Amino acid sequence: MNRMITLILIAIAGLAGQLVDGGLGMGFGVTSTTILVMLAGLGPAQASAVVHTAELGTTLVSGISHWKFGNVDWRVVAAIGIPGSVGAFVGATVLSNLSTESAKPIMSLILAAIGINLVYRFSRGLIRRQVVETPHSKPFLGFLGLFGGFVDATGGGGWGPVTTSTLLSAGRSEPRRIVGTVNTAEFFVTAAATAGFVLGMWDDLVTHLSAVGALLLGGVIAAPLAAWLVTRLNPILLGGIVGTLIVMLNLPVVLKALGVGATVLIVVRVVVLVVGVALSIRGWRRHRANWRAANEKEAAIGAESGSAEATETPADSHVR
Repeated sequence: MNRMITLILIAIAGLAGQLVDGGLGMGFGVTSTTILVMLAGLGPAQASAVVHTAELGTTLVSGISHWKFGNVDWRVVAAIGIPGSVGAFVGATVLSNLSTESAKPIMSLILAAIGINLVYRFSRGLIRRQVVETPHSKPFLGFLGLFGGFVDATGGGGWGPVTTSTLLSAGRSEPRRIVGTVNTAEFFVTAAATAGFVLGMWDDLVTHLSAVGALLLGGVIAAPLAAWLVTRLNPILLGGIVGTLIVMLNLPVVLKALGVGATVLIVVRVVVLVVGVALSIRGWRRHRANWRAANEKEAAIGAESGSAEATETPADSHVR
């Protein structure tokens, strides 16, 4: 009975992770890993292994879909995917050899940092309508991929929050190209992480194959719902709230390992929740204000160009 409840919780983790990922283009690993550790009772290494094995299927399908829609820059895929795979393999190997007692606060620290990063980025409410295509340097992409891959494996997720959010904030390429390229590279990163877990903890991974199936099932069920929700929910608000919940669940684990008392941990959770929700609402309002201002600016430019054409003399029109 307990086994069945655990599998149901894992399926819910896959469903929640896919809903977040469908709304933000990132977050499947971070969200599902947090739920697997906190609610399903899996160890950090087991949770990360389950998530990455399940992601082999989802990232492959995602990469092929983006490739067909022309959203992939293969030069960037190689530039971040190869070092990302190295970082992921090393991260998986390191996590596989840590004890559960040591790994849990370390993973929670990584997840809390990712959550704080999400809250910060989405609280700014920035939008980019026009993008000037400017390639990043190979050393920058290489370091970003290496760091993102290592964080992804040791944190049970984080490739998207680290790489996608960094490239989106730089604004050097179209958002669809960034998301498509990063998602395609993620398949290779996931494969490398899974290989590291297979070598380091094969017996545990085989034991949790049913968990992999449950996570995939939850993700498959949520996929069409996520596609519908993304047209209804504001991604800025969703991203901030998800980041807040990730911090609220993981930061107390880190503080507890440092000897902080239970009363203080409750206060920390309340403070994180209040501040995070406030920042999320602030980002949503900023996003709406920025979007409105951009629309008004485009309308003003269109009106000016229309009036200029209307006042043009026949001679000018003939010359043009």
